[in-house]
Amino acid sequence: MLVLPAELTHAQATASLRMLVQGLRSQPAAPVVLDATALSRFDSSALAVMLECRRESMAMGRAFAVRGLPERLAALAGLYGVAELLPAAV
Repeated sequence: MLVLPAELTHAQATASLRMLVQGLRSQPAAPVVLDATALSRFDSSALAVMLECRRESMAMGRAFAVRGLPERLAALAGLYGVAELLPAAV
């Protein structure tokens, strides 16, 4: 499981993405779950980071899902038309 930090804005996006992709590549070939439960301060950069994690996962042939997506971020994803790309983990 990959875990998003509590704060993910433009200022943290590059470093967070680098850390998440490194974690993704070091995990065994299993479905990827991105845990957004801790996320409390974010902007649209958080969506960009999440979508890049999804793209990396798919490129590796791995399923991708998100756990604990904050309501405000889910609404933003809907506004941008990308909500279906961030399915909820079961």
